[in-house]
Amino acid sequence: MESSDKNRRYQIFNTYVDVYSFDETVHKIERIISERNPTQHVVINASKVNLMQKDRQLTEIVNSCPLINADGASIVWAAKKLDIPLKERVTGIDLFLKLVEISNDKGYRIFLFGAKEEVVAKVKRTFEEKYSNLKIAGIRNGYFNEAEEPEIVNMIAQSNSDILFVAFSSPKKEFWINKYLHQLKVPFVMGVGGSFDIVAGMTSRAPVWMQKKGLEWLYRFFQEPRRMWKRYIIGNAKYIILVYKTKYFRKKHKEVGQ
Repeated sequence: MESSDKNRRYQIFNTYVDVYSFDETVHKIERIISERNPTQHVVINASKVNLMQKDRQLTEIVNSCPLINADGASIVWAAKKLDIPLKERVTGIDLFLKLVEISNDKGYRIFLFGAKEEVVAKVKRTFEEKYSNLKIAGIRNGYFNEAEEPEIVNMIAQSNSDILFVAFSSPKKEFWINKYLHQLKVPFVMGVGGSFDIVAGMTSRAPVWMQKKGLEWLYRFFQEPRRMWKRYIIGNAKYIILVYKTKYFRKKHKEVGQ
């Protein structure tokens, strides 16, 4: 990371966030692709921060990434409470879609990895119908066993891709990308979670007004309340407590230092 980049990174809880705007993030990614040095991208939100409080390996992986964006409105809210100059969030789904658009314009080769076979195939068809110049170097569903991993890694490495999108849930995607990053030989590798399902029409995204209000989590909860209640109800409560505890201890630390 260059010195100017270091000045844009702030500690938040036991991790960091880079205070780039959406456009600045895209510009940085284009530079990463041009430099051809395999780079893992990661986003943080309330759920991932909660996971990182009890998973040291996940924390180390996230903190080692040269680019850490604020995906959730929860991170922007916490940044304000903790006096971190984070102006906007860079959502994973928006960044994913923008990079596909840019790949069509600039000739980047992309690889789509994850989700069910019918889903990733639908994502491929959807993008090809929308972008006439898009180069999709390959696709692969996200269902495999450990014995198949070397073959998958080799297939991706042989594809000569510029960007790899990995549609696994957290923390599986962070662990998998970190494990194989340099063997994949792809300049920019990004975990995109459930984004393939959205593009394929399997799930829907929150209305724009809910996105602007930071209520996407509530929309997601209403879609699958039985599966998501623990993550969003209990998880959000834990996160709010963590924010105020962090604020309190930072204030105490400043008082002691005065």
